[in-house]
Amino acid sequence: MNTDLVQLKKQAQAKRNENQKFFERLKKQRPNDLDQTVHNLHDNAFKKIDCLSCANCCKTTGPLFTQRDIKVLSKHLKITPQQFIDKYLRIDEDNDYVLQQVPCTFLGSDNYCSVYDYRPQACREYPHTNQSKMHTIFKETLNNTEVCPAVFQIVERLKQIYK
Repeated sequence: MNTDLVQLKKQAQAKRNENQKFFERLKKQRPNDLDQTVHNLHDNAFKKIDCLSCANCCKTTGPLFTQRDIKVLSKHLKITPQQFIDKYLRIDEDNDYVLQQVPCTFLGSDNYCSVYDYRPQACREYPHTNQSKMHTIFKETLNNTEVCPAVFQIVERLKQIYK
């Protein structure tokens, strides 16, 4: 699987319109086996890619932080939720808590997460290709093709399956 991240972004951007049209068509058709097909592709993709060798998601994007995430992480770090917010987060244009900056503060030089066992739900679920109701997150999946080599591969295989 191609893990050249510069090349990945270029390829994903070049295919963005094609992929967007594909997702629009797929959303209308809503194949009964879509979730299972994507989940199988997800499992196969992640057999071939080591997230620790990439960590592009942690380097280039940041998760949304729920109140529960803030509570869990602040407790782990032995600070108050407000101290956690003040030190690490900002409110974005959608009024969500996000990291003040990327790469993620908790990402080490070895690509390990220093708060892995306490990481936000969005990190736990990323890249979301093993969720139910995939048709509801095509916009996020489209964006994630530029970030995650596995997602790019999943989408390319999906296009072959659902021509």
